[in-house]
Amino acid sequence: MLGRFLTLSRQLYTMRLQSDDFKALFTDGLKTLTNLFAQEKHEIRIAGGAVRDLLVGNQPHDVDFATTATPDQMKAMFLKAGIRMINNKGEKHGTVTARIDDQNFEITTLRVDLQTDGRHAEVQFTTDWKGDAERRDLTINSMFLGFDGTLYDYFNGYEDLQKRCIRFVGDPAQRIQEDYLRILRYLRFYGRISEKPGIHTTATLDAIKENAPGLSGISGERIWVELKKILEGNHVNHLIQIIYELGVAPHVGLPEDVNLTEFARVCGHSAHLCPKPLTLLTALFSNPDAVNKLELRLKISKEEKNLALFLLKQRNELTADSRDSEPLKPYQDYVIDSREPDAHKKICELLKYQGEEKMFKDMECWTLPRFPVSGHDLRRMGINSGKELGKILMELRERWKESGYKSSKEELLNSVVREQDS
Repeated sequence: MLGRFLTLSRQLYTMRLQSDDFKALFTDGLKTLTNLFAQEKHEIRIAGGAVRDLLVGNQPHDVDFATTATPDQMKAMFLKAGIRMINNKGEKHGTVTARIDDQNFEITTLRVDLQTDGRHAEVQFTTDWKGDAERRDLTINSMFLGFDGTLYDYFNGYEDLQKRCIRFVGDPAQRIQEDYLRILRYLRFYGRISEKPGIHTTATLDAIKENAPGLSGISGERIWVELKKILEGNHVNHLIQIIYELGVAPHVGLPEDVNLTEFARVCGHSAHLCPKPLTLLTALFSNPDAVNKLELRLKISKEEKNLALFLLKQRNELTADSRDSEPLKPYQDYVIDSREPDAHKKICELLKYQGEEKMFKDMECWTLPRFPVSGHDLRRMGINSGKELGKILMELRERWKESGYKSSKEELLNSVVREQDS
């Protein structure tokens, strides 16, 4: 339930949130945490993405907290209360993680940027909530939520969320230059929040185009995290078109010579099938070299690379014949003959890529049958020659496949007996 808006000042808008999702956050651990901060007279609020999720009626997966207390003040407070702290690597950035009742609570001191280089920022701790909000990327991620349900919104984030509008906090170029990865974060949240493609301000598009080269200095791992989320969201075709039109592609490892019509086609008929990011991305690739370059830039996993190479090879070779009464059988045969443990999953992704919805659903439910004959069965029949045994096993496997994997061990072995007797 959302209360009405109240204007506290010309720059801060607030409201009261009392939803079930919000109330569900109040575990014994969180109550202990908030009571401790109140006793020590330090302010603490829910910050960033969790606030955004709660406002749209979603239960947050992760909840981050912001506070006016410095890391040293938090550490002293937790030590005094006998609360264990873990993962001290975040302390230099102002983050302390407390472990209470088997829950981790990540709390970060309010900060303002003193200097940025497009990847990292030199920060100064502050007690100014608006100053901290001002350094965040998007208006919908710049809000805070008090534990009484009060929303603190300095940049109209709630209004933008209601309108499904994605905006940078303040000047887009300045926000991007503080961290060039924000180009991809903007596109990722556009695909997650916006209802329609193509609703961008000229200032935002100009800022992305002007600052796209800055992404060359961002690590491949960070880029791939964001790019995958873009490919898993909505408006994928539109967002990839933007990436190419604004010159972002070469700085994030995507090939320059691409068939965007093919990409649009694959997006159009596979989006509702939830393809993997590499399944969609493969529509941009024309040869294995493009996959190798992507791996080099983004450090994609071996599994992801192998999927892309498989789709690249099989997308035009392994196809369904509409005249065939069993159009799925060539795909099933591939799995039967393959020695790769993930062949079934790869075939499912191929069917998504090809837009074969019914076949994909049938394949997804298909259980890999077991070839019923072994070399041991043939040896018991007196066939001991390795060469002959291998030849017969291969012939029996083909008969079994031709039967639709229905021939039993007895039927297959009887066929061997008949041939030996003839």
